Amino acid sequence: MAAKDISTTPLAPEGGYGVGHVAIIMDGNGRWAKNRGWPRLVGHRRGAERVKQIVRACPDLGVKWVTVYAFSTENWKRSTEEVLGLMGIFARYIEGEAERLAAENVRMRFIGGRERLDPKLQKLMAGIEARTAQYDRLNLTVAINYGGRDELTRAARRMAEEVAAGRLDPASVDQDTYEAFLDTAGIPDPDLVIRTSGETRTSNFLPWQAAYAEYEFTPTLWPDFGPEQLAEVLSRFSGRERRFGGVVSA
Repeated sequence: MAAKDISTTPLAPEGGYGVGHVAIIMDGNGRWAKNRGWPRLVGHRRGAERVKQIVRACPDLGVKWVTVYAFSTENWKRSTEEVLGLMGIFARYIEGEAERLAAENVRMRFIGGRERLDPKLQKLMAGIEARTAQYDRLNLTVAINYGGRDELTRAARRMAEEVAAGRLDPASVDQDTYEAFLDTAGIPDPDLVIRTSGETRTSNFLPWQAAYAEYEFTPTLWPDFGPEQLAEVLSRFSGRERRFGGVVSA
């Protein structure tokens, strides 16, 4: 069954769903295309369209922060054709969405190591980050060449360099200190992590930040996951009891 286009966005109930930050592992693009006998990149292009829809829907659903997992440090293992195709999709998304994001007061930023990315793509990324830096209706974070272990390693390396240079006292290091060296510094931890396509693993996504997030694993492939499905997941989340290691008193 093909994904349907959704022109209307469900509205959050009064008081919202209680989800300020939702993080999404957008899985299933390739399978979606394969099921239809199409090249994998067709699924990735359809997945990019879904990102646009979800971004538009989030403010009406009470979500102020959304982080999407676009390309992992492990995804370089895929075919050269697919990797190059994905990089092209990222570039076209940035070029095509810059004005609309600015018009809708959406801030866009990226996490992950950039050194391996094409310089032209890096320039586009830096440009849209600067273009939208003053906006705050919605904060969109895209993880490209991101891996949780890589992020933690890079943060530890930078912190060690500060210690070696005498600018940081090891005895003063606490969780807040470490978080300041992460790619996500200044971004709140996700309340909810969603993974589409039926897989039930976290795939090295935000291991530090999602330590106390709720998880939702849905069998829906990403190109079929629209605002209605997001609203359903948020509604289920609103019924969960989050104790953060404590015990709810009678």
